[in-house]
Amino acid sequence: MSTVSWTENGTRRNALWHSENGTAAPARIVVVDDRMSANAALRLAQSGSSLLWRGDFHNARQLLRAIDRRLPEKSSPAPERGDLGFSFHAHRQARSERAALLGRIVIVLEHDHSIRLRRAPDVRAACKHAYGKPTNESGDVSSGMMLVSLPELLGVIGAFQWHRKGIDIAALGARIHPGYGVFAPTRDEYIDLVARAPLPHGIDHPVVFDIGTGTGVLAAVLAQRGAREVLATDINPRAVQCARENMQQLGLTGRVRVVEADLWPGNQQRADLIVCNPPWLPGCPTSALELGIYDPASDVLNRFLGNLADHLTPHGEGWLILSDLAEHLGLRTRDELLARIADAGLEVTARHETTPRHARIADSTDPLHAARARERTVLWRLTPRIP
Repeated sequence: MSTVSWTENGTRRNALWHSENGTAAPARIVVVDDRMSANAALRLAQSGSSLLWRGDFHNARQLLRAIDRRLPEKSSPAPERGDLGFSFHAHRQARSERAALLGRIVIVLEHDHSIRLRRAPDVRAACKHAYGKPTNESGDVSSGMMLVSLPELLGVIGAFQWHRKGIDIAALGARIHPGYGVFAPTRDEYIDLVARAPLPHGIDHPVVFDIGTGTGVLAAVLAQRGAREVLATDINPRAVQCARENMQQLGLTGRVRVVEADLWPGNQQRADLIVCNPPWLPGCPTSALELGIYDPASDVLNRFLGNLADHLTPHGEGWLILSDLAEHLGLRTRDELLARIADAGLEVTARHETTPRHARIADSTDPLHAARARERTVLWRLTPRIP
């Protein structure tokens, strides 16, 4: 964390700056309150100033919405090009610029993560879930304040509500509780694919690897399907902790072990079934949550395919669960995916697919609607190619 400073009522103040998406600390802070109009706030934000809110908390949320309404509508495809890939990148750029402006409204969290504003909610439990204890630059417990953007704080509050309530998973007959910064299984079609696909022939109780486990939902599904042992890995420490907590709540700690690893566990153990649901879009993530969506240069996908055969038992299978949205956006072709599979010494023995059920596929105002309407989620069954 870095330290930011500003002058308020003639007094120089300092706080730690925290940003989950790596936004640089504010260079210029203007203290504002309920008297600030949305137009004036927008002008200040566009000039590069951050607005430290000292008014009513609910009014801060209203100001955020008012500024959002004044920003240009979401980008639309370039009609002269008809290029969905171009529209995708333009859409991401517009969203990034919008988020940067809205993120210039900032809030002070006190040393205990409370907010000293009128009608402010008690966010201490939510912030502890997301941030842990506040620390200073030396890593010691801080007795000072922390500055965060209002959109991030609202995200922390929302994520904590998801965590406490949980997400009902029909294939499990139970709830999964996502942790902050861990991709939540709100899209359940890929879970259904894993729940219904036939297990490798002749292996009723397989040893399973779940690569990039996230909340642990697929590991839990496969354990309930009769896996003898499931080893789940994730590079994100938050995901590891989240998956372990979910396995404990589901009573599966005896059969599911969760370890922190970059794809593969650190031993030479092989598995009868290896499952991976990697990020499905080539691109650079801008936050921890986007790590579940964007895969720079398809690095995770390529490394999974490249090392899959070396980790399978002689009659084992790999299940690659992947949305084909990248193909419809022109970011990756089906031929390129099949070539990567072949180059890894693998062959496709079967494939199962389903249509996504998320709301965006029906949103005709979405600039990427033409691609989303054709999207399919595919489970590729892969085995080492016999020479």
